[in-house]
Amino acid sequence: MQEENILIQAGLSEEQAQAYQALLDKGPQRASDLSKWTGIKRGLIYKVLEQLESMSLISKKGGPGTVATFSPSHPSLLLSNVERKEKEIALTKEILSSSIGTLSSKFNLITGKPNVQFFEGKEGVEKVLEDTLNSKDEVLTYLDIEIVEKYFKDINDEYVKKREKRGLKKRILAIENDFSIELFKKWSKNDSDFFKVTNLKMVKTPIENIEGAIQIYENKIGIITISNENLISIIIEDIRINKLFRSMFEALYLVSPIFVP
Repeated sequence: MQEENILIQAGLSEEQAQAYQALLDKGPQRASDLSKWTGIKRGLIYKVLEQLESMSLISKKGGPGTVATFSPSHPSLLLSNVERKEKEIALTKEILSSSIGTLSSKFNLITGKPNVQFFEGKEGVEKVLEDTLNSKDEVLTYLDIEIVEKYFKDINDEYVKKREKRGLKKRILAIENDFSIELFKKWSKNDSDFFKVTNLKMVKTPIENIEGAIQIYENKIGIITISNENLISIIIEDIRINKLFRSMFEALYLVSPIFVP
């Protein structure tokens, strides 16, 4: 019974596990004998054997006019089947991940509810930044560049390269301080491509330690912030929330000076 449970955990149905186990225990059998040994009805046993044969777990011998006998294949094929299913699941997961945004948008449209995704760590930062790369329109960004350089410089550097390569336009409102001014001066000398796809303005704020960044794109908002040295990332998909953040960004952008190296 324990071995039968293992077979079921390996992906076989209860009837498939019973039939395969019986063949391992008793050797090659006719379908009628298997039906007696397992208690599986005769009409069903043929279907079960066909399924096992299609999985290469059994083989059939016997030509026209003879009674066929069924033999078990080596159990190692069970592992191969599990590995194949894992690959199929991984592929399905990948396809679903690429489509989940479109499906979520349709769901949000009929329910009127925003879709919120929450992430932690650097993987979450990558998800937010990678998602903006799919934007068909320019991306608006409000950020504290010092925090970006301190906590996920490697990820942002790679993101900037991808954005430059794709020619994805971005307007940035960067918190003005000594660090940001010196950094963008350095970038203006070393990475002219950055400013070909980026319009940069500086904004002063009396609030210290902003510790975060906001990405505004299409009908989404991407937020990256720091909590007790831990990176927290959120993607909010909602046209009304996007419009609210977009209006605040545009109001600030209008009155902020263009960055001059």
